Amino acid sequence: MSIAGPLVDFFGRVHTHLRISVTDRCNARCYYCMPAEGVQFRSHEEILTYEEIERFVKVAARLGINKLRLTGGEPLVRKDVPKLVEKLVAVPGIIEVALTTNGILLARYAAELKAAGLNRLNVSLDTLDPQKFQQIARCDALPQVLEGIDAAQRAGFEEIKLNALAIRGMCDDEVVPLALFARQRGLQLRFIEFMPVNGRRDWRDDRVFSGEEILEVLSREVGPLEPVETNGSSAPATEYRFRDGGGRIGLIRSVTEPFCGQCNRLRLTADGMLQNCLFSTRQWDARAVLRSGGTQRQLAQLVQIAVSTKNRVRGTDDGNFARADRTMHQIGG
Repeated sequence: MSIAGPLVDFFGRVHTHLRISVTDRCNARCYYCMPAEGVQFRSHEEILTYEEIERFVKVAARLGINKLRLTGGEPLVRKDVPKLVEKLVAVPGIIEVALTTNGILLARYAAELKAAGLNRLNVSLDTLDPQKFQQIARCDALPQVLEGIDAAQRAGFEEIKLNALAIRGMCDDEVVPLALFARQRGLQLRFIEFMPVNGRRDWRDDRVFSGEEILEVLSREVGPLEPVETNGSSAPATEYRFRDGGGRIGLIRSVTEPFCGQCNRLRLTADGMLQNCLFSTRQWDARAVLRSGGTQRQLAQLVQIAVSTKNRVRGTDDGNFARADRTMHQIGG
């Protein structure tokens, strides 16, 4: 196999996006992401170095990967993440580097990240209620998150998205306050349907607060919405705009209307495992290739094999969810 793209799977999907988890550690313990206690994190030696990540990305870019997203755990708990951003934005072929964060440390690093060349930010924010925040995140850090959002806007980030998880019985009454907050601040807001990826086997479909329900609530209580033309975009969110011009809402209907048919994403876990789907039960060991003196061609072959064996939808070919025994912080947000 040559080191050349595009990366096309059996179903004709062209892969251009790579999500890179830089750590499995986090300064929160969100209900839907990891257990409250008893979590075993990877040792420092097991986590890919920045140089190893850079080397992997250089090969992936030659195969057609052009957009990167840094995730965790919480990426900002790892030292010198802005330096990694500098390395990655300089890789030939990479046109965008984004980062997903819980926002707790964002005020400290927003200006550095902007100066390093980071293009976009996603901030997880499920509620504006301090007590509800503590219930969901299992930490008292809402003021720091809001401060981080302010700092990111002051630093010059023009495209900041808020990610809110939609869990029935927990987040139903957060939809309207979050929408009003986003409209007031000029932020984009995306609601994500609750998915079975917390590794605890306690997910139930009756806990999914669906995108359609969210759309109905917002249209009734905030203002009429209309769909935004996407022109064939492979983005996971279906976008709507308020007719009064007061911002946009994105709905990621991973459960009720999966976007797998347009998926263009691969994942690299913090410990160097390549994964071709959030729900995949298979992984390919890029770390072993990187640390055994493997060649660029061997790394490219690993990526190409992972893409070629990607299942049709949600880690399966039958439409159901593949249920791996890994929590979200282990896979990468």
